[in-house]
Amino acid sequence: MNAPAIPILLAEVLTRREFELGRIQSPTDYLLPAVVFVTLAVYVVTMYRRDTSELGAGWSVLLITLRMTALASLAVIYLQPQWRHERDDVQTSRVVMLADTSLSMATDDDDATPSEPNRAQQLAAMFGDGKLLGALRRVHDVAVYRFDADVQPIVTLERLAEGSASEASGRTTPVDWAATLSPRGPETRLGQALRQLLNDQRTAPLAGVVVWSDGQQNAGPDAASAIPLAKELGVPIYAVGIGSSTLPVNVRVSDFVVPARAYPGDAFNVTGYVQAVGMAGKSATVELLSRPGTGDDKTAARLEGTQQVVLGSDAEPVPVKFEITPGEAGRRTLLLRVRPPVADRIVDDNQREASVEVVDRRSRVLLFAGGPAREYQFLRNVLRRDKDVEVDVLLQTGSEGVSQDAHQILDEFPTTREALFAYDAIVAFDSDWRDLDASQVEMLERWVANEAGGLIVVAGPIFMDAWLQSPALEKIRALYPVEFNRRFAVVEDARFGAKQPWPLEFTRDGLDAQFLWLGDTASASAAAWADFKGVFGYYDVRGPKLGATVFARFSDPRTAIGDQLPVYMAGQYFGSGQVFYLGSGEMWRLRSDGDGLFESFYTKLLRHVSQGRLLRGSSRGVLLTEGDRFVPGDTVEVRAQLTDAKLDPLELPNVPVTVIAPDGSLDNSSIARDANRPGSYRGSFVVRKEGSYRLELVLPESDGQRLAALPIQVTVPDLERAHTERNDAVLSELSRQTGGQYYVGFKAAGALPEALRDASRTTTLAAAPERLWDKPWMLALVCGALCCEWFTRRLLKLA
Repeated sequence: MNAPAIPILLAEVLTRREFELGRIQSPTDYLLPAVVFVTLAVYVVTMYRRDTSELGAGWSVLLITLRMTALASLAVIYLQPQWRHERDDVQTSRVVMLADTSLSMATDDDDATPSEPNRAQQLAAMFGDGKLLGALRRVHDVAVYRFDADVQPIVTLERLAEGSASEASGRTTPVDWAATLSPRGPETRLGQALRQLLNDQRTAPLAGVVVWSDGQQNAGPDAASAIPLAKELGVPIYAVGIGSSTLPVNVRVSDFVVPARAYPGDAFNVTGYVQAVGMAGKSATVELLSRPGTGDDKTAARLEGTQQVVLGSDAEPVPVKFEITPGEAGRRTLLLRVRPPVADRIVDDNQREASVEVVDRRSRVLLFAGGPAREYQFLRNVLRRDKDVEVDVLLQTGSEGVSQDAHQILDEFPTTREALFAYDAIVAFDSDWRDLDASQVEMLERWVANEAGGLIVVAGPIFMDAWLQSPALEKIRALYPVEFNRRFAVVEDARFGAKQPWPLEFTRDGLDAQFLWLGDTASASAAAWADFKGVFGYYDVRGPKLGATVFARFSDPRTAIGDQLPVYMAGQYFGSGQVFYLGSGEMWRLRSDGDGLFESFYTKLLRHVSQGRLLRGSSRGVLLTEGDRFVPGDTVEVRAQLTDAKLDPLELPNVPVTVIAPDGSLDNSSIARDANRPGSYRGSFVVRKEGSYRLELVLPESDGQRLAALPIQVTVPDLERAHTERNDAVLSELSRQTGGQYYVGFKAAGALPEALRDASRTTTLAAAPERLWDKPWMLALVCGALCCEWFTRRLLKLA
């Protein structure tokens, strides 16, 4: 996204006033009016001396004076005397500080003492100290930007007035540098950032751009692509290299993938990824341990398995898989630990935790279909074969006696709370919601919002247009994460039956959503979706609702409205439940691309939307996070649906939540009541470190009863992890080619104030002249003199 250009601040305004004649641009311009005026003056004097020779000298002088006054006035009007006003605007020299806030800036380059500040913290400390910024502000305005995947302005610090208190102390205006410079970007786009910044600032008097970075780049145009533009604008680039020029020898657990749910006696797989630097070909021991609950009692852990792995080349992830058969129900914490060779120099990244919920009941799913479409039939068969799922079906167009392979065949939508609230998820295939009465609609809304039910709604061409027009189904429309095109007449919005399939275009949220992965990793999933030929249709909607997340769009460019393609996959939280929207029932086409893809898609999706039901360890509520995998710097949204001791919606304004970081530190936060939904609470917190975070909430009026959310995993993307060493070649070339200078380390950067020249620029601006001749009295003077002359001549009876 484009960062807005910061307006140029004028440090000084100087004004001048000068007298001039508008008609005179050079000395030769005086010649013609002078000759004309002298000629006319000689003629007037000669004429009146002749005409008044018999009247006396007094009358002659009066008449000559009147005529010469009119001529002189006309001469003044012709010469255009005026005051010219000029203003000198002095544009203060500007220095732009471009700080790298990608996740590689979280690297700690001091291998021996990992508790020392990382790169970003050292940069924040330098800016916060104020000495460098204060020295620069004696001459320049200082504009500070951050960059990673995009560019964002942070603050503009104006040049200090001479002798000001700020200059004396060297302090800047209050800025939380630790927060604003915290690493958050999953990519580093140095070249793009420089080009965008130079274009935005091309009218400013730039003394230089100072880049604070390790110089590594993993996305966007090369850094060298900004050099021609910097040369064209005459802007030198000064680079400050941050970090070590070499990678430390290290072995780390980079990721640990554990299913959210398991069942007693059913084996499941967990996968860890081990990365190494400088240890290719060496062996390491990987251990898997488990302990009950989510506590920190390491003595209760038992060894589940051990494997020897051969470490790969630098930053190459080596997968390690273990199979576990859980026993009793309950939550278990799994610990993956690597015992590296003795050369390993960083020991605090050798293990990672994750939790799995072992449940002793099968999931209950209701398939609610308007008709026996292929999507419905294939999913029914998949779930019927799954021994961990009980699937019931309600086929609205099914006739009595039609065979349906299900645990239970319903004749109508559940009519009681007990019947409906027994389900963990409902999948609605082009359902005709008009069959539900008001009480059933009300129960469905409460099942999603208060009971954390998971609802998957699949659009179709048969019933959608019909039920959308019903005013009685406003609560059903509210459940959907998309806005529909409301019409007064029934106009079909279904767009099905294209002549060719169109692939799905996934958004960034869609690519990051693990429940939509068709592989074990993001890259494997992206490759599988890329092989998918696509779908033939979709239901046209106005767009996503406020707060909803779009995961994928229909990619046919002819269907776009403006620059937006139609929404195909979207989701939203509705109270404590989740609703997922599919634009058509065509995921069955995944079956042609590989065995198990269709099954994997719906299995993960059902687990995702029904995760709130899994966490209902108390009848008084549920605590959820919007997602389970994040990168450092992300904001984690927290939701809760809570009741009081009488099981009525809780009405407290705030509820405390404890966030337990990977290092065991506690952050006491809170979530606030949602005024629009009784008993619903929302809040957020920012994750700063890699590892597993846990959330706990003590229920009010419960004698210490706790709710816990599923742990979330925070990992640094491979793009930012593969190369964290300082790239001297890139940074020095940027400086050399543009006339700047390269500094290695924060101490060397202290020379910047002397190196950056004053680029202040003075612009002369001319205001509209103050015209002295363009006045009413000038015309009155001419007319008055001529009238007086005429009356005098009539009085004296002159011809």
